Amino acid sequence: MGPTPRRTRRWRWASLLGATALAVTAGGALACPAGAAGANVDFATHCIPPAVSGLPPIDGTTTASVSVDNTSPKVGDTVTVTYTVVTPAAGNPTDLALPADIMTPTGKVALGGAQTGSVTVAGPKKNVPVPGKAPFPSFSMTGTFTVTKAGQITLAPGDYNIHTSYILELDTPCTVTNPPAPTSETVTATDGTPANTRAISLGSASGDPGAAVTVSGTHFTPGASVTLAGRAGAAQTADTATVTANAQGSFSGSLAVNDRTTTGIVAYEGASWSADKGAGPAAYVVNDTTPVPAGSQKLTTTVKAGTLSMSQAGDAVALSAVDFGKGGASTGALRTVTVKDYRGGPAGWSLTGKVTDLTGPGAKIDAGKLSWSPACATKAGSPSTCKAGSAGTVGLSGATLASTPDGTLTGGEFTVDAGLSLDVPAFTLPGAYSGVLTLTLT
Repeated sequence: MGPTPRRTRRWRWASLLGATALAVTAGGALACPAGAAGANVDFATHCIPPAVSGLPPIDGTTTASVSVDNTSPKVGDTVTVTYTVVTPAAGNPTDLALPADIMTPTGKVALGGAQTGSVTVAGPKKNVPVPGKAPFPSFSMTGTFTVTKAGQITLAPGDYNIHTSYILELDTPCTVTNPPAPTSETVTATDGTPANTRAISLGSASGDPGAAVTVSGTHFTPGASVTLAGRAGAAQTADTATVTANAQGSFSGSLAVNDRTTTGIVAYEGASWSADKGAGPAAYVVNDTTPVPAGSQKLTTTVKAGTLSMSQAGDAVALSAVDFGKGGASTGALRTVTVKDYRGGPAGWSLTGKVTDLTGPGAKIDAGKLSWSPACATKAGSPSTCKAGSAGTVGLSGATLASTPDGTLTGGEFTVDAGLSLDVPAFTLPGAYSGVLTLTLT
């Protein structure tokens, strides 16, 4: 029997993935934030003017935002962070006008969620002239951090300092009164492990004991040593052979199969089987060549193997509306997916999904804002048992919706569902948003 077929469906969903509408009190539909630009947030700030000014501390409100150059990084990636103070809480404490380009800002951005800590940011020595007793102008600071953990990482504006170099070197430090400040931006990091696309096919699905079967492979590491091995259920048999992948990562080799309990064949790189660096099992049966006793008749029949397939109960999902200024969870349910595994071999299957950003009227909702809570049911009598994927973010990199393990004999019918929730930021442009959820069965 050949390799597990791969089937991909692109689901254009009318409202999440179709038209996620955010209702505004004036009527109509509403939308979401702009790409990698974070939302403006307000937070109480305690600023201390330079001692020479003789002024008391200033307790005011800072309006700021945090943005990043990549909202979907991988572990190990470096993310550039921009902290923009739109409205500082402090200003020029003297009657003396400050000339242009004498202000140098520095600050911190607080990380939370999957990765904690802070990012040091700094801005250029650049500003417009500031009249006496006038508010300080808006300014931006940048810095970088390296992603160390997968998951959602929140970014919030932190303390900042305004240094002025004019006549005297003076500092005006401003601290967050009740840290942390509200979250302005969220990134969704993935573990960075590349998808395993290795695949094998067999020259025949069965053979007599000792017969050689041709094993062909693709998408292996170019030049890698690849082990071909028989499987009896989940256990490897003593039947093995070694081949070398060519410069394109392909190979064709021969494996002599002697073990009569063989149910499949695998191929893998490294010293032992690894799902990350292997392919298969591809179903294989050793023929029963036991001689027929005198006076007996040998009866044979055939059970024809089928395919691995999926179908869906519709291709559009309308998520609930949320209010402009409030945002929150826009919820709905995945259209039920039915998986039918009629291959009759030892291989399990995996159903994964990934989603694009949801685009709307001049803005978008980041793919990392969509999460799901999978559920999976197995039809009675099925050899395999379906396991639901973990609840969490779907995102651009994707997540597992459901799966079944490899086994001596696999197959059956399964229904897969999931609750969906889109975390819509509060101040999102009014309008309808749509995206595409792609489901892949392997």
